[in-house]
Amino acid sequence: MNKLKSPVNIHDYYHAHVYFEQGTIEFAKDLCQKAGDLFTLKIGRVHQKPIGPHPKWSCQITFSSNDFEQFIPWLEDNRQGLSVLVHALTGDNLQDHTEYAYWLGNEVVLSLDLFRP
Repeated sequence: MNKLKSPVNIHDYYHAHVYFEQGTIEFAKDLCQKAGDLFTLKIGRVHQKPIGPHPKWSCQITFSSNDFEQFIPWLEDNRQGLSVLVHALTGDNLQDHTEYAYWLGNEVVLSLDLFRP
């Protein structure tokens, strides 16, 4: 695996994907809900199955560069060991999930074949 890159605020829009398992689902749901409430962010569905390139259960949080400097440190401080993928939204899914992918916690290997021709 590559050396983990800390999130950097160089894009207009982002997703944060909070990864969890059966034993951490309630904590993850609460974390995502709290993020939405505190930062007025759009919270996606809680997926209890792999979806898209995400091989683990996850919940998506959409945020902008305006939210980044307050939200990312808060997420780092409150994730309690959960892995979080933070990636840019540039319109190039492969690049967003590779070159513009950053991690809080342990990196999770993504299923990127669906983005390749």
